[in-house]
Amino acid sequence: MKSVYFDSAATTRIRPEVIKTMQDVLEHQYGNPSSTHAFGRASKSIIETTRKTIAKELHASPQEIIFTSGGTEADNMILRCAVRDANVTTIITSPIEHHAVLHTVEELRNEYDVTVEYVKLQACGTPDYDDLERLLTANDERKLVSLMHVNNEVGNILDIDKVSSLCKANNALLHSDTVQSIGHYKWNVEETPIDFMTAAAHKFHGPKGVGFAYIKKNNTLKPLIFGGSQERGFRAGTEPVHNIKGLETAFVLAYENLDEEKHYVEALKDYFKTQITKAIPGVKFNGNCSDNTKSTYTLLNVCLPMSAEKALTLQFQLDLKGIACSKGSACQSGSGKGSHVLEHILSEEDQQKPSIRFSFCKYNTKDEVDYVVGVLKEFVEK
Repeated sequence: MKSVYFDSAATTRIRPEVIKTMQDVLEHQYGNPSSTHAFGRASKSIIETTRKTIAKELHASPQEIIFTSGGTEADNMILRCAVRDANVTTIITSPIEHHAVLHTVEELRNEYDVTVEYVKLQACGTPDYDDLERLLTANDERKLVSLMHVNNEVGNILDIDKVSSLCKANNALLHSDTVQSIGHYKWNVEETPIDFMTAAAHKFHGPKGVGFAYIKKNNTLKPLIFGGSQERGFRAGTEPVHNIKGLETAFVLAYENLDEEKHYVEALKDYFKTQITKAIPGVKFNGNCSDNTKSTYTLLNVCLPMSAEKALTLQFQLDLKGIACSKGSACQSGSGKGSHVLEHILSEEDQQKPSIRFSFCKYNTKDEVDYVVGVLKEFVEK
C-alpha cells in the first residue's frame, strides 16, 4: 500500500534543512533571549535576524513583525486589540473565513457589542466587491475589514489590491488572514497597503507552534498578553528560539525556491484535474479551483458524483488506502460537522455529495496523483 500525503493545506512536511537548523539551536543556542549575558545575547540575535529577514521580504519594518504561536493567536490578537484599542465599532468579514476569525468576531460582538457585517458572496465564493464598498460607505462608524487572502478550503484568491484601495478610500483598517499565502506568494506592503497580516510556519514547511503577525507601525494597539517585555512589549512570554529559527529557514527557502516550486506544484494540480476529469465523469471543482488565476496553485477541492449514503465511508476508505486528504478544514475535521465554506457556496444538491480537499507541495509526484485517482475511480464505480 502506498502512503500519499495530499493534505498540505492542513500542515506541511518540514524541510530537512529546517530540522537541522532547529536541532543546532536546541543544542547550542539555549540561552534565554531576555538574559543579558552572552548566551542570552546569542539567542536574541537569532530572533532579531529572523525579524529583519521577514520584514525585508514583505517590504516592511522589523518593528512591524511580532512573533506568535501561529495564525490563530495572531488573528485573535489583531481583531481583539483593534476593537479594544483602535475604536473599531464595525467589523466587515465574510461567512467563509477561517474559524479563527469567525469565532473571534462572534465573541467580540457579544463582549463589546460591535456590529458584524458579512459581505455577500458571488456564486464561486469570492466576495462581492460592490457589496463590500456598500458596507464601507454605509455610515461613518470606525470599520475593520477582515478577509482572508487565500481561502483554506476552496483556494479562492482575494483581490487584495482592490480591497486595500476600498479600505484606504473609506478610512477603514484592513486585516487579512494570510496563513495560506505567506511562503507561497510574494508580498509588498508598500505597494499594497494593509494594516494587519498573519502567518504560520507550518504552512510553508516550517515547524508547528510558531508564526507571526504583521502590525503596521503607528497603530494604537496595546498588548493582549501581559508579563515580560518580549516582542517590544507587545507579546509577553519567552520566545521559542528554535522555532523562530526554523520559521526563518523555512521562510527563506520558500522564497528562494518560489518560482521553481510554484511551477512544479501548479503543473501537478493541473495534472490531477486532467486525470480525475478523465477517470470520473461528472466530477466538479468547488470555488475557483479550475481557474489558476483565481485560485491558489496548492489546493484543489473536488466534488464527487455519488450518493450521500455511499459518501459516508469515502474518507475511511481513502485512509485505508494510505491517502491523506481532508473533507474540509483540518481545524474542524474532528467535530463531525460539515464545511461551513461549502455550505455557503454549493447548491443543496451538491452539498449532499462528498467534497474532498486535496492540497499539494514540492514533495508530491504524478505517480501519487495516478494512485489517488485510481482509488477514487474504483470507489465511485463500485
